[in-house]
Amino acid sequence: MKEQSYTVSQVNRYLAQLFSEDFSLRSLTVSGEISNLKYHPSGHIYFTLKDAASQLSAVLFAGERAGLTFTLENGRRVLVSGRIGVYQRGGSYQLYAMRIRPDGIGELYLRFEELKRELSEMGMFDPLYKKPIPRYAQRIGIVTAKSGAAVRDIIQIAKRRNPYVELWLFPALVQGEHAAESIAEGIETLDRMGLDVLIVGRGGGSIEDLWAFNERVVAEAVFNADTPVISAVGHETDTTICDFAADLRAPTPSAAAELAVFDLRALLQELTERRERLDSEMLTRIFDQRQRLGYLRQRLSRENPSAVLRQERQRLDHIGERLRGQLSTALERSRQRLLRYPAFSEWMARRLERSRNALSLRAERLEAVSPLRKLSAGYAYLQDAEGRRVDSVDSVAAGELLRISLRDGDIRSRVESVEKMTKGGGA
Repeated sequence: MKEQSYTVSQVNRYLAQLFSEDFSLRSLTVSGEISNLKYHPSGHIYFTLKDAASQLSAVLFAGERAGLTFTLENGRRVLVSGRIGVYQRGGSYQLYAMRIRPDGIGELYLRFEELKRELSEMGMFDPLYKKPIPRYAQRIGIVTAKSGAAVRDIIQIAKRRNPYVELWLFPALVQGEHAAESIAEGIETLDRMGLDVLIVGRGGGSIEDLWAFNERVVAEAVFNADTPVISAVGHETDTTICDFAADLRAPTPSAAAELAVFDLRALLQELTERRERLDSEMLTRIFDQRQRLGYLRQRLSRENPSAVLRQERQRLDHIGERLRGQLSTALERSRQRLLRYPAFSEWMARRLERSRNALSLRAERLEAVSPLRKLSAGYAYLQDAEGRRVDSVDSVAAGELLRISLRDGDIRSRVESVEKMTKGGGA
């Protein structure tokens, strides 16, 4: 009897039919870690799901990528929903993915990033809206669990730094169902009390433990509060939405207490040092002003108008005495010179007599040539109508008016005729 045989294609088709008829394999969700990730130019995504003991090939066709809300990466844990089928050409079975979502923490992280991006676009994290933390807060509100390391650390540090500060606690739920609403209620309640600053937070934990501080209701309560808010959630490496919305982020609740409560002893020490510096500066200034005052007094005494006037009077007296002495000396010297010339008066008299004789001689000479003397002897002085002297018949014409000046007066006459003397002496 001939043994029956099947082709490879027949076997693969048979297996594919078996897989398709198995209800459990038609719709299931597989969890695993992504490896061998490949984005194909066709738009398909090929990858392998693996765990500690095994692996499974998977593919997400381009038509199913619309529901993918995050980027696939090697090493990322995911939940893949789809069906198991046979790839007949390759003779292998694989997971045909219909939906892929982060597994566990990855899903929370995705929600965190989505809300962070949304609130950031709304401007809730903008530094423009951050309020300054008061340096000397007296009344501090705390929103946290009523029992736990966070509130104990805050109270302990507050007492150590400033035992006179007032602490107001709102015992909120910080984990589990309704925790976000409880935290938001605490922020709103303490904000209405008009406190100086609020501390909102809790101790460390997993991302699930801290998730209440990643809810929108808490971020909105922090952002809308009129009181400055310090966020102190978890450890230094933990970051929540509340941290971004707050006016200041503290790495731990203890650090938040250090930031909110001023150190009274340090303040008193600073005040003491400032007072000492102020006293020293004041003493230095007083000494300098006293020195300057003494200098101004001396200068005022030197430049006082009365003192200056007295000095000027003394100077004038000295000048007057010096001038009187010089004048007296000059007169005495002149008198002595005159005494050395006893015939000076006689010499002056003779000099005056000689001057008088010379003057008389010059007067007689002037008298001899005086026109008045010639007129007294019968001579006359002729002038034409314009007052010009007439000294020749050539300058006179018949009918012209002449003025004749004699010794005792003037005669006005008109020329009847002009006769010029000939060289022989006749007319």
